[in-house]
Amino acid sequence: MNTPTPLLDVLGIGFGPANLALAIALEELAPDLSVRFLERRDGPHWQPGMLLPGSDIQNHPLRDLVTPRNPRSRYSFTNFLFENQRLYEHLNLPLHYPLRLEYAQYVKWVAQFFTHQVDYQREAVSLEAVAERGGYYRVTTADGSVYHARSLAFAPGRTPHVPAPFAGLQDSRIRHLNHYLPSLAATLEHHPEARVAVIGGSQSAVEILLHASEQAGVAHLVGYTRNFGYRQKDTSPFSDEVYFPGFVDAFHAASPENKARLRRELVHTNYSASDIDVLNQLYVRRYEDRLHQRQRINLHTCQEILACRPGPDAVELESQHFLSGEVSRQRFDLVVLATGFLDLGSGDRQEPWPPLLAPLAQGHDTLTIARDYRVALPEHPPLYFNGLCESSHGMGDAGSFSLLALRSQSIVESLQQQLAPPRAALARVFSAL
Repeated sequence: MNTPTPLLDVLGIGFGPANLALAIALEELAPDLSVRFLERRDGPHWQPGMLLPGSDIQNHPLRDLVTPRNPRSRYSFTNFLFENQRLYEHLNLPLHYPLRLEYAQYVKWVAQFFTHQVDYQREAVSLEAVAERGGYYRVTTADGSVYHARSLAFAPGRTPHVPAPFAGLQDSRIRHLNHYLPSLAATLEHHPEARVAVIGGSQSAVEILLHASEQAGVAHLVGYTRNFGYRQKDTSPFSDEVYFPGFVDAFHAASPENKARLRRELVHTNYSASDIDVLNQLYVRRYEDRLHQRQRINLHTCQEILACRPGPDAVELESQHFLSGEVSRQRFDLVVLATGFLDLGSGDRQEPWPPLLAPLAQGHDTLTIARDYRVALPEHPPLYFNGLCESSHGMGDAGSFSLLALRSQSIVESLQQQLAPPRAALARVFSAL
């Protein structure tokens, strides 16, 4: 087993965009705090399985890792473009939002400034709160490394949502959208006339259908959705105020009943819906196929998936049309679950807490999260959720970049209050353990 690290002020679990924004805020607002991050992947990758040609981020580029908090920061998207000699060319692009590939490069560019604070290929597998001598966390990684910290910033990303017919199936032919591109490549390598199914009515589902339809090796492509058709996102500027910091204040203070009402009303700003540009592309592509008397994309709408049966040669899907009641079965070489992610809570498509936190959450039905993103575990040292708080803070925590910078500021300001006792004194006590 490796030697434990010294006592840290802050240990971050995960180093995606959320904790990267936190690293920036810590450097700019609290440089005296000692910080380290653990990341299970081998580098600062952002959505590598969904970097589809032509896809965009559906987010204003200035709502980046830092600009809403500090427009003068060197870590802004604008400065990234400037330092890479692409500012004027980018400004001249006929695009509403930046390309996903370029934003992935931006994330990687910023992350390189923090490599001294990150341990890559270190997956946290267990943690415990040690109550003695002031309190701290002990975190163990898969390779046996041990870290100690006075606080945790938890940002491992959300758990993929796997619908009931697919739950518990360990089969490389059934993959969540996170792994779409490598899974498709592996499928086409073994099946030159591949049969591919895409489950879900999300933006990602439509983008995957468009991409897969362009691949020469995909012979049969089917999109399944429970809806009557693929729905357009609510992109009204009024609805987009859910990404304003003022909405976070209002949502967090709302009663559980009003939170539920707001989420029902605003669901299509982000879920089970797509931007009009990709919907138009899908519709035109299917129409163009009719002109060529071919059918590259089959859309099975109003469909409920009843069962998924992996077999030796294919995966069989059984579905039912909820209007006619007709049941159909089809076989596929790859099934892509474009079905989103779980939120925190006790309802449908929710989990009470991230699995790693189960030992700390004993005795709690769900976890309560304060406005500063601190988890209400008063018997433990400070623990923050950075990006898992949609049920408590609203749509800005739904995986969007929109509020990363301001959320990081809230967490850092809270950390400065919570970690007010001098670190040196605690470190001396800790070294005597």
